[in-house]
Amino acid sequence: MKPGFAYLLTNKNNTTLYVGSTSRLVQRIKQHKEKFFPKSFSAQYNLNKLVYFEAFQMIGDAVGREQQLKAGNRAKKVALINGANPEWLDLYEEVKQLFGSDAEE
Repeated sequence: MKPGFAYLLTNKNNTTLYVGSTSRLVQRIKQHKEKFFPKSFSAQYNLNKLVYFEAFQMIGDAVGREQQLKAGNRAKKVALINGANPEWLDLYEEVKQLFGSDAEE
């Protein structure tokens, strides 16, 4: 069983949201920050600030949660972020400390 994560990104002004899922959160957020895929939605809108994430024991659950979040409206996403991270801080450094084993792979 591979673990998974569902996550929300935004830009520096918190105007646009991106929902994603991955099995390697640190590596994936690093890709967003470095614009590894320059033509992607997240790169074009400078979405590189991790403001929310959930961890799951299986990647399939994370993908399911991603789809659920995508189906919800912006107000629901904002409420989730405000509940867990009311200052909308970038959680990347915290995630690196928690799950840093995938940082350089």
